[in-house]
Amino acid sequence: QVQLVESGGGLVQAGASLRLSCAASGRTFGSYAMGWFRQAPGKEREFVAAISRGGSIIYYADSVKGRFTISRDNTKNTVYLQMNSLKPEDTAVYYCAADGSLGTSKSESRYDYWGPGTQVTVSS
Repeated sequence: QVQLVESGGGLVQAGASLRLSCAASGRTFGSYAMGWFRQAPGKEREFVAAISRGGSIIYYADSVKGRFTISRDNTKNTVYLQMNSLKPEDTAVYYCAADGSLGTSKSESRYDYWGPGTQVTVSS
């Protein structure tokens, strides 16, 4: 079992940067592909980025491609989401999630464990 806790959210102006972190408990972090998802007010949760267990496979949503970077440090049991050139439409609660199955997925149904989320608010 994995417990996840996100941090690094906050209130920033458009164009600013934030780095989200997701710390995982347990000694099997490297066995999980990791993903970031977000949910804006009144909208369904959506995929943002995913990274494979070893970090060699990475996916991004089209809306964040070129602005966001996902990475992981298996020695620190942590996955990161570097967010640059933030836009008001990036405002959402951001969740990290762990996928214990083989492969790397954009589908939230594949993810077994979720963090409580961290709020990101981008003002115009």
